[in-house]
Amino acid sequence: MEALQYPIGKFDPPTEISDAQLKKYIDDIHYLPQLIELAVQNLDEFQLQTPYRPGGWTVAQVVHHLPDSHMNAYIRMKLALTEENPDIKPYEEQLWAELPEVTVTPVNVSITLLYALHKRWVNTFESLTAADWNKTFRHPANGTTQNLKTHAANYSWHGRHHLEHILKLKERMGW
Repeated sequence: MEALQYPIGKFDPPTEISDAQLKKYIDDIHYLPQLIELAVQNLDEFQLQTPYRPGGWTVAQVVHHLPDSHMNAYIRMKLALTEENPDIKPYEEQLWAELPEVTVTPVNVSITLLYALHKRWVNTFESLTAADWNKTFRHPANGTTQNLKTHAANYSWHGRHHLEHILKLKERMGW
């Protein structure tokens, strides 16, 4: 069951991040909207409403979750860039995935949002100085402090993690 929930493994924050690794994380974030769009483009409504694992979100919920989560990540980065180690605001991602708008909004709306958001996010990443990458924020729910390099690594993983949920489901179902 863990392989279905974490198809690329759990996020393990790297202790050191090279410039080459950082570029890869930014590239992963840059290309995620296109990869998600390609992953779902030929799925019908039944397929979009199929959970990627027993007890898991549907494909549509996964697609809608990505801009929700990544908007929060983008705001967290901007807070870190403009405030001294700010406390960020956690949110109830499971409850967000169950809001009524998720059931009535076509996935292409969230994919369009993801494209626009990721363009802004990547533009911001590419404008950061070496000092900016070391800026931090604090997550009050778990008490951890994260710098922007680790934040980029986390969301590179996050996008690939959810993309694999969709791709592995399609593979298992023969879609």
